[in-house]
Amino acid sequence: MKISSKTTAGLLMGVCLLAVSALTAFSAETPGSAPEGRAAVVNGTVITLQEVDKELDGARSRMAAQGRTLTDAQLPELRENILEGMITRELLFQQSAKEGISIAPETVKEQLGQIKSQFPDEAAYQARLKEMGVTEADISQQIVRGLTIEELIETKVGQKITVSEEEGKRYYEENPNFFQQTEQVHARHILIKVAPDADQATKAEARKSIEAVEKKVKAGEDFEALAVAHSQGPSAPKGGDLGFFGRGQMVAPFEEAAFALEPGKVSGVVETDFGYHLIQSVEKKPAETIPYETAKDQITQFLKQQKMQTEVARYVEELKKTAKIERFPPQTS
Repeated sequence: MKISSKTTAGLLMGVCLLAVSALTAFSAETPGSAPEGRAAVVNGTVITLQEVDKELDGARSRMAAQGRTLTDAQLPELRENILEGMITRELLFQQSAKEGISIAPETVKEQLGQIKSQFPDEAAYQARLKEMGVTEADISQQIVRGLTIEELIETKVGQKITVSEEEGKRYYEENPNFFQQTEQVHARHILIKVAPDADQATKAEARKSIEAVEKKVKAGEDFEALAVAHSQGPSAPKGGDLGFFGRGQMVAPFEEAAFALEPGKVSGVVETDFGYHLIQSVEKKPAETIPYETAKDQITQFLKQQKMQTEVARYVEELKKTAKIERFPPQTS
């Protein structure tokens, strides 16, 4: 099913959750109070230019990591969008306080633990905090803000949204291409690494190693056990298991060999840019149309998120009607 999480996430819902999701980038948003350097004031709470710049820097870094460049002409629009997102989050956070929403300390601790688990060790985590100029207390504060906003949205909007069976079936019938599953194969492999530009002696040694393993396979030894013992690929600890994959997901020589195999069979030596492989086909799935009942839950979630986008936007606009929001142009030297 080709419904991506990027498609399903509503724009404003994403804004609401940014205070949580952006934590892995550790973008600080400490409230400011000085009249100088203001970007906006929301019901008396100042959003500073420095805060906007920090979020802008984070956005630019994420774009660069994705290979996307930001031109000077695009910068003002991006800055404006970031500021509007910060204004929206501040409005929602203020409303969550009015609603008396609070987050249990153990929930904050759990979320913080999930962030820290993304780093190899405590030293790497602390180094990242230092690099971004924030403290763990800042991160905890952001978690509280993010979760209170999330709770507000779920209470005021999410709980009121429903998707009927009729709506789900209509979407399924009107979007048949989304529910086409191509032919897939479940395979394992054993890899002996060698660089494509390696000299002949190195390649010959690697080839000798894979052929030695091949002899063991042909002698009836267990493929999974041999993968654990000899494979140099990341899937080795799982017995070389790659799970199911479709066409276009693997390099061409590997894909051709894997799809040509009958379940239970093992290929000869296959050479790719990664090195030499032995491939075992576990099972195959033919191309098929995913049944509605199988896709139903995902369709329901997708349609609910679409409705969330509309309803959250409406809710925010209602908050803005009674809010005092001042925006200030960026200062120029």
